Formats: sequence, structure tokens, C-alpha cells
Amino acid sequence: MGQDTTSKAAVSSSSRAKHLHRLLTLALAAIGATLFWSLDLPLPFLFGAMTACLVAALIRVPLSTLPVASKLSRTVLGVAVGASLTPEVVARLPQMMGSIAFIPLYVAVIGVVGIPYFHRLLKYDLATSYYSAMPGGLQDMIAFGQAAGANLRALSLIHATRILLIVTIAPLIISTGFGAPLDQPTGAPVAEVPVIELALMFAAAIVGWKGGERVGLFGATIIGPLILAGALSLTGLIHARPPAVAIQAAQFFIGMGIGVGYVGVTLHEIRRDVLAGTFYVAILAVLALIVTGIVVHLGFANPLEGFLAFAPGGQAEMTVLAIVTGADLGFVVVHHLLRVLLVIAGAPLIGAMIGLSKYAAAKRGDRE
Repeated sequence: MGQDTTSKAAVSSSSRAKHLHRLLTLALAAIGATLFWSLDLPLPFLFGAMTACLVAALIRVPLSTLPVASKLSRTVLGVAVGASLTPEVVARLPQMMGSIAFIPLYVAVIGVVGIPYFHRLLKYDLATSYYSAMPGGLQDMIAFGQAAGANLRALSLIHATRILLIVTIAPLIISTGFGAPLDQPTGAPVAEVPVIELALMFAAAIVGWKGGERVGLFGATIIGPLILAGALSLTGLIHARPPAVAIQAAQFFIGMGIGVGYVGVTLHEIRRDVLAGTFYVAILAVLALIVTGIVVHLGFANPLEGFLAFAPGGQAEMTVLAIVTGADLGFVVVHHLLRVLLVIAGAPLIGAMIGLSKYAAAKRGDRE
């Protein structure tokens, strides 16, 4: 009886601590967003929350994510993308085929360059090297890496660094290199969106997310809502993106999640994993600029949309940047969807071909 009481007390104490850490995280993110907004800095809800949580994580403030809020924020962006898939965008798909054809080659070159970089140069094990090199979604790469016996902490930090740096550097390139402002309206005021359309978008977000998870859809939090919202848009049932306040909230929680990803990072991990991810971003940037240059030179895309389409960032982050720059959201997202689809579908197959399944089995045998 005494042990049960002690155990329950420990669980209750841990639960309270987690709630306090989440409240602290929300407060810090809100302070960062408010500071960036008051200073009239670009993307204050994204960068303010991200910067505040990143700094707090690096000085070992106990932070904690809000998984449900993070997933909901991605459903909002999924609906925003789906709402942009109008009949006009679908009719333009044949015109995009020239640039779309570069995606498989682009992904292949990234793998050919990235895997040796991590495995031969930096001496990571094969599984960690393989899934660190793949430009796919963070959660999907961690899931595949876990099955293959990869170092999940290193894998997580490398991908978090990729997303952090691309989200930080890309807006600077957009504003200074392309001269594009980052102040396009993210959406209409909530009062201007018909109530029935708000209800349909909410339903698309929740049903798409949960239904996608139930059928094992990759990136279900974004892709599921995207599919349903796209269907609603193509049939003329919705005519606008989610309201501005919803997209700003999505930016806030995405920025917060990026910063919290560095909680508990050690000096050794910074020197090894974060630095490895930093140099890898430089390699990816060169490859992305080369492919973008070719695509633009051939007349398949304009410079801004070509850059956004081939920047190896996360779907959610690239969606935000496409929205605030006023770029062709449909064009950008089609390219990112294909890249992620190729990585998700191809990574386990190629991994099996290079012996990752045998590696994982051997590693499990060593532990036993």
C-alpha cells in the first residue's frame, strides 16, 4: 500500500512538473513573439517564439513541448495548402512538369553526397548517416532511423539544425537576394471568412489529421487536412485560406517546437551533431542553389518560387514562407510534397538495399 501511494505521488509530481514546464515554455515563446512584434521584425510569431525557446533551451531552462498544439498548427497549414489547390492550379500542373522532373535527381544527389559526408567523413554509423542525409520529415526519419538502429539523439539534432538554419537563413535570402518582402497577409480576418467555410476547414483539419493517422498516411497532420481541404476547394465549397489568426498561431507553435528541440543539448552534442548539421546545411544550400539556377535558366520557374520549391526545409516551414512572400503556394507545395513522398517511400527501400536491416539486426543481437 505504501509503495503504491509513493508511486502515485511520484507520478503526480512528475505530471505537475511537466505542466509547469509547458506553461513556462508558452510564456517564454509569447514574450519572444511580443518582443519581435514590437520591434517590427519579420515573422514575429515564428522567429520570436523560436528564438526565445532556443536561447532558453541552450541555457538549460526546463522546457516542454505541447504535442497536440504542435499537431494542430500543422493541420492549419495543411488546410491552407489544400485551400490553394484551385482548379486553376490543377490546370497548371502540366506546366510544372519541367521543374518537377528535377526532384528525383535532386533527392538522389543529396543522398549520394550526404551519406558519405556523415558516414565516411564524420564517422557516424551507417543507419544514422543514411537517415541524417535524407531530406524528409523529422518525425518520419526518426521513426525509420529507430527501426534501423540509428542514434536517435544525433539524428534528431541534425534534422532540427537543418530546419532551424533553413528557417533562419531562407528569409534573409528571400528579402535581400530576391528583394521580396515578408509582409504579405497570411489570411483574411476571421470575421471576413464565412462561418460555414470556417466549419468546413475545421472539419477538414481534424478529420484529415485523425483519418490520415488511422490509415498510416505519412505526414498525416499536414497531408490529411491538405487532401480534404483540396477536395473542398476544388468543389467550390471553400474559397479562402484559414484566417490570419490561425496561421499566426501555427507559426507560433512551430517556432516554439523548433527551439524546444534543443532542450538538454550538451557541449559535446553541439560540437559534434549540431556542427555536423550546420555544415550539412551549407552543402544542401549549394545543391539547392545549383538546381534552382538550372530550373530558372530553363524557364521552368521564376527565381523566388524556384528557390522556395527546392529549399530543403520542412513542409510546414516552407509553407509559411511561401504564404508570407506571396509566392505561388501551389507550385511550391507540389515540389515539396513530391520530395517528401520520394524520401518516405524510397528511404526504407534503399536502406534495405544497402543493408540497414542487417545492421539493425546485428545491433539488436549485440544488445541481447
